Amino acid sequence: MPPLSTRRMPPGAERIHTGRIGRLLCTLPSVVVMLLWMVVPLAMTLWFSLLHYNLMDEGRRFIGLRNFVYLLTDPSLTDALLNTVSLVAGVLVASIVFGMLIALLINQPMYGRSVVRLLVISPFFVMPTVSALIWKNMLMNPVSGLFAWVAHQFGLPAFDWFADAPLVAIGVIVAWQWIPFAALILLTALQSLDREQMEAAEIDGAGSITLFRRVIMPHLARPVTVVILIETMFLLSVFAEILVTTGGGPGDESTNLPFLIYKTALLDFDVGGASAGGLIAVVLANIVAIFLVRTVARSLDQ
Repeated sequence: MPPLSTRRMPPGAERIHTGRIGRLLCTLPSVVVMLLWMVVPLAMTLWFSLLHYNLMDEGRRFIGLRNFVYLLTDPSLTDALLNTVSLVAGVLVASIVFGMLIALLINQPMYGRSVVRLLVISPFFVMPTVSALIWKNMLMNPVSGLFAWVAHQFGLPAFDWFADAPLVAIGVIVAWQWIPFAALILLTALQSLDREQMEAAEIDGAGSITLFRRVIMPHLARPVTVVILIETMFLLSVFAEILVTTGGGPGDESTNLPFLIYKTALLDFDVGGASAGGLIAVVLANIVAIFLVRTVARSLDQ
């Protein structure tokens, strides 16, 4: 048996080995950049969360887990978490219900259907700041807004959305942006529905409600799950709408977790506390993401 140093690779094996090394060397810079892009900010955030780091004070000092203890015992964090959950849940329900109704409507044959579809999905492409300003000044303003004008026509007092129901107002604005996304996904799923199955159900005497429950809803189960997964990841980081309209108020009534971190860092100048809040937000977002990804995986396996 020849020694190891004199053994030769099988024909073609050396070329394959060289090709693998070349691919690894080509992808190495991008992998390193991605790791630095993620690890360095996370490491700095973790380090700042262990410091007393306030921009109004001179110097920094190590305080361990006090920032986390303070945040976890602060009633503002509880309010922010409840507001975040309420906002996400409310927008998700509105997106699925109204998105499904819109998808069913524009899936029907009608004159100018392509134009209608374009108009329906157009709110999704409006920047959050712009849409928040439109709703705040042109629609929900208690003095000069469209809703106030309609209320006056029926002899009713104007409703101050951002003072009396700030979280609901923000939910309406965010839902207006995300309902078109849900409608687009569900419309695409409806167009892949087997027409022969629908016709067979109609021949068997299935009414509209039975057809919806037994044929359409099971077909839309997976797209609805995908809509929930994608929207939840984005809705957990709603910020611009709150900043432009209510500023988190009155009090903490419309403050969610991202806005609480913003207030702690840039209004209270507490970088250490904001870093601790950011890490809490990362942990919660990952928990939600893992749960949703597993739910989607189970749905796709069925």
